[in-house]
Amino acid sequence: MFQSKWTYIGAVIIAVFALAAIFAPWLAPYNPYDMRLAEQLSLPTLEHFMGQDANGVDIFSRLMHGARISLSVGVIVVLISGTIGITMGLVSGYYGGWPDTILMRLVDILMAFPGLLLAIALVSVLGPNILNVVIALTVLGWVSFARLVRGQVLSVKEREYIQAARTSGQSDARIMVVHIFPNILSPVIVQATFSVAGVIIAESSLSFLGLGAPPGTPSWGAMLSEGKQVILEAPHVSIFPGLAIMLVVMAFNFLGDGLRDRFDPKSTIN
Repeated sequence: MFQSKWTYIGAVIIAVFALAAIFAPWLAPYNPYDMRLAEQLSLPTLEHFMGQDANGVDIFSRLMHGARISLSVGVIVVLISGTIGITMGLVSGYYGGWPDTILMRLVDILMAFPGLLLAIALVSVLGPNILNVVIALTVLGWVSFARLVRGQVLSVKEREYIQAARTSGQSDARIMVVHIFPNILSPVIVQATFSVAGVIIAESSLSFLGLGAPPGTPSWGAMLSEGKQVILEAPHVSIFPGLAIMLVVMAFNFLGDGLRDRFDPKSTIN
């Protein structure tokens, strides 16, 4: 998988941001809530090499703490939505019939709405905070996993080893968990990698609109929103959180491409 330098670069970038997020309370040079109004909008210096925002807070320290929100939301949403989608996809694809019909109609309904607009509507109804962002993105996120898993199960459940498992008297639950799921895990892992990148963009978009983290909380989307007010006077306030979002999303896409090429070499276009 790591024969591609871009896959290696993506993995390294993700590791750096993950370590920065985990150890932010100890590695950040300044308190992300420490305001120095006399130094507001200061340009990058040796002391604050990413500069300071409109409240005089060190941007680098806020970025490190903001990574905790963006990465944790991305991972949590994918874990929850992946678990729901995989379960529903397994049941739907394995049994078929009315469970499959109901699931597919529900999937069609959810996919008929623009994803971000539906998330905005849900968060607006539930209230703007990180928990509700996770709920809103999970409501949408399981759909892609369910469709993927259902399609994989339909192709796998008719193979000889599944027929042999049925003949030996194994339960449906055991067949799905022990025999089918491990054989469809590769595309699920690839889908999860790309989904984390999508969730990070969605969370940043919601925070940018004021529907994510509470005001004052370090969040990349919120930092972008604050920076747009002073984009001409102090562009560094927006540039650095924008670069952070771009790098992390790009890294997950690079890693996803490497995983896809590793698990499905036939998909590679030479």
